[in-house]
Amino acid sequence: MNCVFVQLRCHPGQAYKVADSVYEREIASELYSTSGDYDLLMKLYIPAGEDIGKYINDHILDIEGISRSLTTLTFKAF
Repeated sequence: MNCVFVQLRCHPGQAYKVADSVYEREIASELYSTSGDYDLLMKLYIPAGEDIGKYINDHILDIEGISRSLTTLTFKAF
């Protein structure tokens, strides 16, 4: 499994709707509301062998209300 963090910027007034849609899909290990440039931060575990960009595009970025995303890949934990 690949651990990936995805930050989501939502259209004004859409953060709760987007968060509900993410939870309905049952793909996020953790989901937080954040301050700053992005509204939501999610932690995903993507199956090994999956194309990470395609997985995010197919499972997250088609949610209505998302205006931008920032994906952070993780490597070996210390």
